[in-house]
Amino acid sequence: MRTRPLKVALLGCGVVGSEVARIMTTHAADLAARIGAPVELAGVAVRRPDKVREGIDPALVTTDATALVKRGDIDVVVEVIGGIEPARTLITTAFEHGASVVSANKALLAQDGAALHAAADEHDKDLYYEAAVAGAIPLIRPLRESLAGDKVDRVLGIVNGTTNFILDAMDTTGAGYQEALDEATALGYAEADPTADVEGFDAAAKAAILAGIAFHTRVRLDDVYREGMTEVTAADFASAREMGCTIKLLAICERAAEGGSVTARVHPAMIPLSHPLANVREAYNAVFVESEAAGQLMFYGPGAGGPPTASAVLGDLVAVCRNRLGGATGPGESAYAALPVSPMGEVVTRYHISLDVADKPGVLAQVATVFAEHGVSIDTVRQSGKDGEASLVVVTHRASDAALGGTVEALRKLDTVRGVASIMRVEGE
Repeated sequence: MRTRPLKVALLGCGVVGSEVARIMTTHAADLAARIGAPVELAGVAVRRPDKVREGIDPALVTTDATALVKRGDIDVVVEVIGGIEPARTLITTAFEHGASVVSANKALLAQDGAALHAAADEHDKDLYYEAAVAGAIPLIRPLRESLAGDKVDRVLGIVNGTTNFILDAMDTTGAGYQEALDEATALGYAEADPTADVEGFDAAAKAAILAGIAFHTRVRLDDVYREGMTEVTAADFASAREMGCTIKLLAICERAAEGGSVTARVHPAMIPLSHPLANVREAYNAVFVESEAAGQLMFYGPGAGGPPTASAVLGDLVAVCRNRLGGATGPGESAYAALPVSPMGEVVTRYHISLDVADKPGVLAQVATVFAEHGVSIDTVRQSGKDGEASLVVVTHRASDAALGGTVEALRKLDTVRGVASIMRVEGE
């Protein structure tokens, strides 16, 4: 074993960073044995230097992150501060000064992954980011290494624990959205401002990363269709149960069967109770991968939190340090396929539409005519009502999102349709 330690700079010492530092200290001997050399925490960049950080030598703490990554003797920079800046500049500066990088920054990678990979390649350094997508769940490495010889057709997953906890509570207890959100907040699963989670921004960033790796194509955050889950109601869950389904906020990345394009989207969807993702409970994550040769694979586990995310960070740290010792680098960006990213309007799936209508003869015929005129085939219809008011639930066969959008726009213009209560896609069949 080499006796000179590999030096690690840690950017950020919050929930994840402090856990990374703790594991590096408490498992130092094991990490050294697995890597082939000791690893040394050489500096920790923070915003509040006066805060007590148990187990970290105060002499290592600095507020000058730029100076830390420019030192020249740093082998690996671990970035867990999040956000776009200063993380982007710090990472590229680290490459310029000879360090490889391990990051958990999904937002930055989804927005500027191509530029970061290019900077890593230019300086012959590693960029690893297993922790950016699904916490402790090994997903990035299986996609870009274990399945490198296969053709991935679809990635379908629950990649945000907060939203899964809320939807699971609504399903199992009958709680409304706000009540379930309040419970998630009280238990620490939801932030004080949950917008990034419940509006799908977090999942969309992860979908962009997954799609890019799975399809060997650059997919940016702007390419991902995003729809939040704040409008999901108890009535939607009641309808889902009648269909033998539940509701999940899903990240869906697909390769078109014809035409060679890809799509990436995030939105709530009904999935059959028989689907493996339907049974993912509380704040857990799971990702279902469908490939040509391997078939169907599922990755499941805790997708957030200090220890789980730190586990993924340390796994990357071990890999990068091994590469460093061997004078090599691991897999970089694979975007050779350069497939076009199709707009949401071209996505084809099934739909569940709930309408508030007048309770009088001929309404169903009018509604059916609108669906037919827009080329959307109806699978089932369920109608109920009294005292002049009624609800109409229509489940379609597969149709394009553009065709469904035109249908809904026309339905809203009917005098007999008082409102479109909800529109839910049906996936996983």
